[in-house]
Amino acid sequence: MDKVTPLRRKAKGCPICGKPAEDRYKPFCSARCADVDLGRWLGGDYRIPVEDEPEDDGTFGPNEKE
Repeated sequence: MDKVTPLRRKAKGCPICGKPAEDRYKPFCSARCADVDLGRWLGGDYRIPVEDEPEDDGTFGPNEKE
């Protein structure tokens, strides 16, 4: 039988400082690290880069019809 691979990998520690996670604050080790992470979210530090689409100038391309 094939081995099943989980969709998520298990965290090895606190994503902020690397210490072992505490059940009370998972995935963080303390309230301080949880607050640091929240501050990063609210400050916009976690972003997914996107490319802006070109603006429509109202003209039609060679393969487009009115």
